[in-house]
Amino acid sequence: MTRRRLKIAVRQFEPFERAIARQFDDFCRTTGQDAELEARAMDLNTLHDAVIGSGGLGDGSWDIAFMATDWLAEAQGAGLLEDLTPYMARAAVPDFPRGWSPSLTGLQGFDGGYWGLPYHDGPECLIYRCDLLAEAGIAVPTNWESFHEAARKLHAPDKGRYGTVLALYPDGHNGFYDFCIHVWSRGGEVFDRDGRPDFTSHQAHDALDFLRELAADTGAMVPDPHALDSVKSGLLFAEGKVAMMANWFGFAAYGDTAPDSKVKGKVDVAPLPAGPGGRSVSLNVFWVLAMGRGSTAKSLAWDFMRHCARAEMDLITAKEGAIGTRKSTWADPDVNADIPYYHRLDWLHEHARQMPLTPRLAAISRIVDELMTRATTDDTPTADLLAQAQASAQAL
Repeated sequence: MTRRRLKIAVRQFEPFERAIARQFDDFCRTTGQDAELEARAMDLNTLHDAVIGSGGLGDGSWDIAFMATDWLAEAQGAGLLEDLTPYMARAAVPDFPRGWSPSLTGLQGFDGGYWGLPYHDGPECLIYRCDLLAEAGIAVPTNWESFHEAARKLHAPDKGRYGTVLALYPDGHNGFYDFCIHVWSRGGEVFDRDGRPDFTSHQAHDALDFLRELAADTGAMVPDPHALDSVKSGLLFAEGKVAMMANWFGFAAYGDTAPDSKVKGKVDVAPLPAGPGGRSVSLNVFWVLAMGRGSTAKSLAWDFMRHCARAEMDLITAKEGAIGTRKSTWADPDVNADIPYYHRLDWLHEHARQMPLTPRLAAISRIVDELMTRATTDDTPTADLLAQAQASAQAL
């Protein structure tokens, strides 16, 4: 008899890869399933193309995919996702939804269906080396101006360390999110009430000016930030090469758990800085496991997805260096002994915003990627760049 195979498209990040392998081994051992895992790790652009752009979730290439919540509307609108509602009715996920924060169970439910189970969490926050700030007598920055100033003071290339980092690799991820956060933190909006882009406000102008200045500051910034995505930025931090950054909570935890980390016990997190006239704001984007509409192993896929949602498996996600999504994991004493700020996920979520539900979000993010690339590589006036991005977005 042929062994059943489960094909999973994984976001390239070692904690994801290790966790999903351990969880599948546990699944087979505890359920008696005679199955094998075929997992392929991909960077963001490759993953998006494999599961959505090339239709891999619809043609049976993948049974399950790691999906950022920003991608769900696009994938669902293209008919690539299996509605999980009937599966949940037949075999409920233990403690769902009360075992999770409401911010992790709502984004997947729309258009009459439910399209993914939470797998990895961690809103954006300020991640910093508490030892370096203490040695320099620097207070934790609460606004972007003091953040930039602190990055300059902590910048020490002669010691192999840079003040801060921007993840400007054009993958529709951190460059886009940084722009949104900087606009929001200045009291502006990136989308109007109907979810249409609005890139020409004075807050957007100020946000882009600040990001241009920061990216160009060789006295504060990692060289060539355009070659760095969020993962590479997080790895640099764990290597002790970055003093502070605005990045996903998971990279703080990674710095305290990775076997080869140089910063264990030296990491802390805080709310993101506020902009002039604004307030601290974070972003709620997380990773789910989604089932492909074209999967020929849907029963096996659901059984494994449901298994991954168990409390014990969520702890594996956390202990491998990613971020668990269950409230029980956030409060777990062993996890908090290793990562003393883990319980703060609750208050980070209180200040987190989300992107509008639109299948055009990936296309919009690519427009902002181009905006960010041009803003940080040429001298076109900020107002012209924003107007061009606005026109491109409207043309969608």
